[in-house]
Amino acid sequence: MIYIDDFIQGFSETFPNEKDLQPWEITDNLKEILHIMILQLGEDYNIEDGVAVHKTAVVEKGVVMKSPVIVNRNCYIGANAYFREGVYLDKAVKVGPGSEIKSSIICAETAVAHFNYIGNSIIGKCINFEAGSIAANHYNERTSKKISVVHDDAIIETGTEKFGSLVGDHSRIGANAVLSPGTILKKNSIVKRLELIEQYKA
Repeated sequence: MIYIDDFIQGFSETFPNEKDLQPWEITDNLKEILHIMILQLGEDYNIEDGVAVHKTAVVEKGVVMKSPVIVNRNCYIGANAYFREGVYLDKAVKVGPGSEIKSSIICAETAVAHFNYIGNSIIGKCINFEAGSIAANHYNERTSKKISVVHDDAIIETGTEKFGSLVGDHSRIGANAVLSPGTILKKNSIVKRLELIEQYKA
């Protein structure tokens, strides 16, 4: 069993109904989760067609947000970023120009630089993704697409074909690094530039 609070401080305070779920169970159902959360937001948000953006957030030109999306206070989203299939940005998250985020939660004060891809992932607080880094969510090259994760030296079968990463608070992901599907990183992890993380090899 993976407890997300062991990786991300206070995660269950923001997502209390999901505290007993596994990370991939959350990302697989994130659209439904966010639609419910949007109904509970106040007047500090501009809400239109399932997209909720806090009035203090900065959204540059050309950004595409496909419902549902929640962007919290003091976030910055660079030009031509693309959000789809359910995206949650906690307070003071920075997303650089040209980045794509799909079915993911990005926690407070994390920075995702320009031209990144994060798919079906839960990313902790105060993390820095340098330019061009990728949290991949699908095994294109394998016959069997089902994703397994390694946690405490045990292999856990997720039962899903789409899951990216769980990245603990204060981690650093170098430029053009790739986190393979099913990557689990503890707090304060360091991934070097151009490094490939592949924790489970079928």
